[in-house]
Amino acid sequence: MTQVDSDTVKETAALVERRGNVMVITINRPEARNAVNAAVSTAVGDALEQAQEDPEVRAVVITGAGDKSFCAGADLKAISRGENLFHPDHSEWGFAGYVRHFIDKPTIAAVNGTALGGGSELALASDLVVAEERASFGLPEVKRGLIAGAGGVFRIVEQLPRKVAMELVFTGEPMSAAEALKWGLINQVVPDGAVVDAALALAQRITVNAPLAVQASKRVAYGADGGAIPAENPSWERTAREFGVLLESEDAKEGPLAFAEKRQPNWKAR
Repeated sequence: MTQVDSDTVKETAALVERRGNVMVITINRPEARNAVNAAVSTAVGDALEQAQEDPEVRAVVITGAGDKSFCAGADLKAISRGENLFHPDHSEWGFAGYVRHFIDKPTIAAVNGTALGGGSELALASDLVVAEERASFGLPEVKRGLIAGAGGVFRIVEQLPRKVAMELVFTGEPMSAAEALKWGLINQVVPDGAVVDAALALAQRITVNAPLAVQASKRVAYGADGGAIPAENPSWERTAREFGVLLESEDAKEGPLAFAEKRQPNWKAR
């Protein structure tokens, strides 16, 4: 295994290895269902930057350690301690150092279990998605008085038929891998335990092609300039504005409290 960075914290938070011309990034916090904290954001963000700069890397696969969860979203314990969840030097890369970190190498999410909230937002930010049969997707933030602030709300509406997407956004209920495949949210469903191999096989179908042509195609497809997607800027600004207002509401405090106390929330719409 070739590590991108020898820093112990980074190695613990995300394992990075090369499989030929493919970089595999594994979020490595199975004890926390691969929830994202600052160490994860730093390790993943730095690995993506390494992939962008290394001409030998022609595709990236991101997955989670263990067999229960691809990514459980933000680390709520870290948030409760007042910790920053973002890369300390590159907050512009967004959640997990990934969701706003555009690279022109194709990215593939290998979803090995639940991918709710931030986990779904990692999948939505990826170019392609391969999922295990047991995987599930969804944006349950409204059940906690919040919104999917890492691009989830506007990206899911772009990637699904609007009525299907709005049902997920409004109800906060999950979608199975089979349903996600039916609606085109993901590319493949494979047997449990086979997702990384399937993602690597998909990556190999890409890496046999001319790398500069693939990268140029991705930039054109996304309308990317200078490592960013200008068309997304208004959606990010709107998300930040709405999220900030919500955080000041009583309901945003009630949602997490009710969850911690294992009871139904008492919404007040204020």
